[in-house]
Amino acid sequence: MSIHLGRKNACRSPGDPLRIARRIGLPPRSRDSHSGSTCPDVFELTDGRFAVIGTEETTKIQQAYPDMRELNRYEIVVVVDRETLTCARAFIPDK
Repeated sequence: MSIHLGRKNACRSPGDPLRIARRIGLPPRSRDSHSGSTCPDVFELTDGRFAVIGTEETTKIQQAYPDMRELNRYEIVVVVDRETLTCARAFIPDK
């Protein structure tokens, strides 16, 4: 099963250059969403994709949901707290 999300270029190889256009939402310190070891965040890239800083939980998610589609060798599952995404949502334009 093949899943295509958003733009045609949504599935690129990891060798492509990444450039951050802007932070989406408030910085972690402004949200009180950081500690000495964590600071979840969301960024928009210049090509329209998004980069997310979160906790890598690929193995746990795959074990909990064995029917989940297979990941490419360069894909991982990242978990972020609800506050990070709900804060970012207000800053993401519809188009």
